[in-house]
This record gives sequence, C-alpha cells and structure tokens, in this order.
Amino acid sequence: MYETFFKLSGKPFQLNPDPAFFYGSRGHRRAMAYLEYGLHQSEGFIVITGEVGAGKTTIVRSLLEQLDPAKVVAATIVSTQIDASDMLRMVAGAFGVPSRNLDKAGLLLAIETYLVSLAAADKRALLIIDEAQNLSAAAVEELRMLSNFQLEDHALLQSFLVGQPEFREMMQRAEMQQLRQRVIASYHLGPLDLQETRGYIEHRLRHVGWNEDPRFEPGSFNAIYGHTGGIPRTINTLCDRLLLAAYLGESHVVTEAQVREVIAELKEEFAPPRTRPVAGMGRAVLRDAEPAAALPPVEALAVERLRVSPELADQVAGMAGSYDLQRIEARLAGLEQSVSATLAVLNQLLQAVRRDAATEEEGR
Repeated sequence: MYETFFKLSGKPFQLNPDPAFFYGSRGHRRAMAYLEYGLHQSEGFIVITGEVGAGKTTIVRSLLEQLDPAKVVAATIVSTQIDASDMLRMVAGAFGVPSRNLDKAGLLLAIETYLVSLAAADKRALLIIDEAQNLSAAAVEELRMLSNFQLEDHALLQSFLVGQPEFREMMQRAEMQQLRQRVIASYHLGPLDLQETRGYIEHRLRHVGWNEDPRFEPGSFNAIYGHTGGIPRTINTLCDRLLLAAYLGESHVVTEAQVREVIAELKEEFAPPRTRPVAGMGRAVLRDAEPAAALPPVEALAVERLRVSPELADQVAGMAGSYDLQRIEARLAGLEQSVSATLAVLNQLLQAVRRDAATEEEGR
C-alpha cells in the first residue's frame, strides 16, 4: 500500500524471517560466528537462545543459504510440544527417511543407515531444532542418543538447538548433564541497543530502495527504541504501522510525536477489553458497547442534597478515618524495619552455622 507512495521496491518490515534482510548487529554477528564454528567442528550441539522476535530464525536461515547442498544436508524441525515417542519419527521425516510402520528399533536403524549413506557420499547431516524450549526432557534425550551415531571416529549427525530463554533454564537441570557435555558452543542473543536499532531500521529500508523518503527525525528513533526495547520483530511491527500512518497522512517525515501516537494506537488495540458483571452471564465485554454517560465533576455535586441515613454516614466517616495516609506510611516504615531486622538475624545465624561447620571440618 505505502510502497508506491514512498517509491520502495518492497515491504521493508515484514514479520516473516527473511535472510535477505539479515542485519549484522554485534550480537547477531557473534551468534552467526558460533554457528559457523559449530559447522567447522562437525559434531555435537550448538545452542542459540534469545527472546521472542530477537532474530534467531533469521540467523539460522541466513546460515543455511551459505551451505553447499552438495556437502551438507540440512533438515529443520519446528518443535511444537514434541514428545520422545514422536521425536525419532520427526527426525526421519525431516531427512526424508521412510518410517511408516517402523517401531523404535526400526526407526533408529533406518536413520543410522541414512546417515551412513550420507557419509559414504562425503556429505554431512545437520539437524536444526527451532523452538527447542517446547521439547520435553525425554525428547531432548532422544536427540542426544542420535548424536552417538558414528562412523569410525566421525560423528554422523550434528544438531543446532534454537530456542527461547526457557531452554537455557531447561539445560541447567540435573538430567541434562549428559547433553551439556555434548554442547560445543552456546550463545544467548540479546536485543539491539539504540544505535543498532537505528541501523537496523535504515538497513531494512535501504534494502528496498529507500532514499530518505520518509525521513525519520532523530527523536523518532529514541521513541521507537523506548517502545520496542530493541527487539527486531517488535521494531518491524511498529515501523510498518509508522509507514502506513505516514502514507495515510500524506507525510514524508516521521516525527517523535507521530511515533508516540502510533504507539498509543497499538497499545489501545492490544489492551484487554473492559468488562462488567451481568446477571446470569458472567462478565460482558464493554469495548463495543456505547460509552456510559460522563459523571458530573465533583464540584457540581450538591452534597447537601444527598439523603443518607445516619448509620451510612457514620460508616463512611469511619472508613475515611481509617485511610489515614500518615498512619499507613508509619506502618510501612515499621514493616520495613522488621524485615531488615529479620534478615540481619538470619544472616547472623547463617554465619554461625558456617563457622561451626568449618570448626568441625578442622577437627576431623
């Protein structure tokens, strides 16, 4: 829609990962270097983690484009809660190995036979597991067992595990010790910084023929970074809406004020709907309902005309008296002091236990 207006050859901020738009930030270059190092080692596991939308899949696809299919046969599995019983069948299917009606022993034999045939043809097998945080511990163990396949002293299969930060936590479990021993490199991909965020936006725009139209004012980049936190996918979503808003307003400049306006619109669109209780129907959504009549300002209320019982008046007065801010602040201060004192006592007890343990050790 806006591509023609700004004389762009394509859509610069599409959400689908596209290796053609790969931006080599400091973190992305390091992640790519780890993957290339892993390929050179030809064995074990490489683990790449990062937040949702950090660009992990784009890095992997960029690497795959560099591979020579005559030397490396790569297969990708996008994990969606794959359990151990399905993992071997998924691996076989990814490499095109027939697996119908095979039991586990038959699957292992079929996969090993295929990997040996690749090695005999002077080729390597690379397995990429995307969204690895969805794997069960048993499924990861099946992958580790596949890494045992060898021909003489050469590993027949190498695996890249790509996932969200939860996978890093999973790797620290005691049952993952054997897998950790097979990991030859691991890297966590963080967000872009402010300067990289600007470079990322301009890089994607230039890739589709951008010639400073629209022009981004310096303050706009600060606002974009403040909202997105440097996460590429979030940057894409916001910048796509910014170009659309500029097109609709026939503007050739993106200002900080425009960025904040679009951010407010996005927050409103994704805000949870307001609800109200409805008898017999739980809670009803108010988003599409007609707005309620505005309440009059406090100054316009004729308080003296309100008719309330003496009991209700006393109750309200009592409630107002109980909400004494000074009293609440004093209680919070006292609670803080109590917590500090408790922590100090616990620390003293811990030090005493450590001294006793050290004394007993010396006595032995």
